[in-house]
Amino acid sequence: MELWFTEKHTPSVNFSIKVDRQIFTGQSEFQRVDVFESKEFGRFLTLDGYMMLTEKDEFIYHEMITHVPMAVHPNPKSILVIGAGDGGVVRELTRYNTPEVIDLVEIDELVIEVCRKYLPKTACRLDDPRVNIHIADGLKYIRSCEDKYDMIIVDSTDPFGPGEGLFTKEFYGSCYKALKADGIMVNQHESPFYAADAAAMQRAHKRIVECFPISRVYQAHIPTYPSGHWLFGFASKKYHPVTDFDATAWTLLGLSTRYYNAKLHASAFSLPTYVEELLRDVEQ
Repeated sequence: MELWFTEKHTPSVNFSIKVDRQIFTGQSEFQRVDVFESKEFGRFLTLDGYMMLTEKDEFIYHEMITHVPMAVHPNPKSILVIGAGDGGVVRELTRYNTPEVIDLVEIDELVIEVCRKYLPKTACRLDDPRVNIHIADGLKYIRSCEDKYDMIIVDSTDPFGPGEGLFTKEFYGSCYKALKADGIMVNQHESPFYAADAAAMQRAHKRIVECFPISRVYQAHIPTYPSGHWLFGFASKKYHPVTDFDATAWTLLGLSTRYYNAKLHASAFSLPTYVEELLRDVEQ
């Protein structure tokens, strides 16, 4: 008998991976957590039946959500990561010497425990001495922060369930307040391809534009996410993601990456026409 994991991307489109075995299943206070193993994608994590990451392509997501802002901000010492209990963003951040404090806020402790045990490739740097793990609701946590962080990376799940509050105007306004005068916020911005995902992306973008003076969107291609075409939001109080990017300075750091590079950085902000139109519709 064959075992397949299937995620419904739309009412008429499914995405499936053949599974060799199920390694873990558990129910937390917030969601169901599963880890599977497959021949094609290695181990992968799902929450409430939705794909979060696979060992084969997680590097694309984590490099793009982390290195783009890190290559723009000249000296990010204090960084807040919301969500990201799998540890992938922390892994990429700890490759830099500049961060002094990395606060990781994850609502579901079970996600961290499961990833430490079953997905060590992503969770391998959660014990870095600069990392402080807070088991808390990101929306509630950030309400009490003001002028505290150089950078905020919002690695949230989709805009429903435990991650729903991380797509509200209140949340983005709190992020603005929590950032220092030259702070940067980056978030996963959903996919523009399928109608429901595009609508969620537009709602988030509209709210961010209303909160930040600089707001741009960039893209990456991630095979296991809906349509494979994924967006990220770059919001800033001061720095422009392209004109303030110093390609030479980042290259001289000598970081080894598999997807992100200095040439890709600027081109990632060059979006297809249909995406530009979706964004313009809510930027007016």
